[in-house]
Amino acid sequence: MADRKLHDLELSGNCYKVRLFSALLGLDVEIVPVDFMGGAHKTPAFLEKNPFGEIPVLEDGDFILRDSQAILVYLARKYGGETWLPTDPAGMAEVMIWLMAAENEIARGPNDARLHDKFGFPIDVAKARENAARILGLMEARLSKNDWLALDRPTIADIACMPYVALSHEGGVSLDPYPAIRAWIARIKALPGFVSMPAL
Repeated sequence: MADRKLHDLELSGNCYKVRLFSALLGLDVEIVPVDFMGGAHKTPAFLEKNPFGEIPVLEDGDFILRDSQAILVYLARKYGGETWLPTDPAGMAEVMIWLMAAENEIARGPNDARLHDKFGFPIDVAKARENAARILGLMEARLSKNDWLALDRPTIADIACMPYVALSHEGGVSLDPYPAIRAWIARIKALPGFVSMPAL
């Protein structure tokens, strides 16, 4: 049995980030499905692990951590050496810029549009698609000149941003106008150890 457990929802892009990065690192992680629609993430037992009642949650031995971006940072620092998250201040800052974009602009754009269309969340989908167009335009400009978002190699910035961008079609947002983004997604899919998720 793995020392690491991931409390997971298969269709969650945030959970997928952690599954994907764990696979890229070659880590053995036990997947613990959470009955999200049944409210399992709000039960007293789950709230002991994460008082915010959110997924994913990673257990690494006795250490319990919530939030997909925080988990990526933790795994990168503990198991990834300098490859995925550099220790030099400038490189680390470049990565963190895109982790924040994943948490904010991408979450309020492609992710919100997907939550509306695929799961029926009462979200202003027109605003979400407007937000999506803005962040996708910024990413397209960046990736037209660089293979990767933050540095000259894949980092957790790419892992954090890719899922909900790649799933944009599930929120009625086409990636056809963004060839550099589509090429970037293909590069991520070509990384050794890559694993997919439904609709990706």
